[in-house]
Amino acid sequence: MSDLQETERMIEALLFAAAEPLSAADLAARLPEGAEVGPALMALKARYAGRGVELACVADCWRFQTPADLAFLMTKEREEPRRLTKAAQETLAIIAYHQPVTRADIEAIRGVQASRGTLDVLLELGMVRMRGRRRTPGRPVTYGTTDGFLEHYGLASLADLPGAAEMKAAGLLDLDIPAGFSVPDPSAPADDEDPLDEGDVPEFHQDFLGGEDAAARES
Repeated sequence: MSDLQETERMIEALLFAAAEPLSAADLAARLPEGAEVGPALMALKARYAGRGVELACVADCWRFQTPADLAFLMTKEREEPRRLTKAAQETLAIIAYHQPVTRADIEAIRGVQASRGTLDVLLELGMVRMRGRRRTPGRPVTYGTTDGFLEHYGLASLADLPGAAEMKAAGLLDLDIPAGFSVPDPSAPADDEDPLDEGDVPEFHQDFLGGEDAAARES
């Protein structure tokens, strides 16, 4: 084996073992004195050309890497669970139990202005959908839950949502419930709602909220 080939072997070993790219000076410092680092790097680069791993120079440092045309093999897709904020959870609960519900209804129940971001997230996640329009002045859009909501929470239907007794047992309701308190029945038919017309997409300022800074005021 020639001296150049031996230098190639040593450089190959160093680069494979290195945790980060190495400069020619770094390599020379580890190789026997007088080793021809430059020619050995060029020879090594030529030897790996067209293979599954290539020798590349990045910022004057050398490293082995995957060729660009094989990068797709290294890509792994995975779903990251998206956690709902407290505001989104409260909004979703209100929609689930009070549907069909308008933005104004949500705001009245929560006591704060609804932000576009909160509704957008629920719509994007497929938990909520626009159901129709309330038969009241302005014909505001109504919202309801989707089949995706039922699947996510393992419910066969809206009738399976926890009732007052279940929520009380779970500590979600005060033990001293006011007289006459009842949990809304979201499975009851709505008689004050018209379905959305085909292509009926409400404008943000009309059906979501009236101010850009609402998100900052939402708790």
